[in-house]
Amino acid sequence: MRTTLLWACLLLAGCAAIEQQPAGPSGVAFYLSGRVSVKYGTEAVSGKISWQHDADSDDLLISTPLGQGVARIVRRDTLVNLTTSDQKAYQADDVETLTEQVLGWRLPLAGLPDWVRGRAAAGAQVQTRLDGSSRLAELRQSGWLVEFLDYNGANGLPARLRLSREDVEIRLVIDQWRGAP
Repeated sequence: MRTTLLWACLLLAGCAAIEQQPAGPSGVAFYLSGRVSVKYGTEAVSGKISWQHDADSDDLLISTPLGQGVARIVRRDTLVNLTTSDQKAYQADDVETLTEQVLGWRLPLAGLPDWVRGRAAAGAQVQTRLDGSSRLAELRQSGWLVEFLDYNGANGLPARLRLSREDVEIRLVIDQWRGAP
């Protein structure tokens, strides 16, 4: 009985541990493309995403399923520019606040480069749960719940993710990777 109780407590403690996670550098360059859907409040949008990331910059294009650009988000160091389909340009220091003000939903660009590679972002507390293959099944970090729904068999990187925070849910299906570790 004691052994069973001990194992149950250890199992629960392992799932609920909050730890400072040392992640690999988020500066490793990559390109990905895929599909995205966003639910926020009573609204929902879906389309395509293409994203070029490196240590100092991001260039992310969200387009309709037919390929018409909806928003282009460009980060250079700490400055973020967002251009909408009607060519209105916005600028800020914080991408989450900027996307919430302009698009109506928050894009967690600070953690996303690590999350799409199946790991926690460096420097922030994280709570994780692993799947049966010792890969991340979910993590909670910086106010976001990130669920890793499927992994790519060829490269071991996440293929489907669901990110949620308050009344925002972002689903990402990654169809193509280049340069990711």
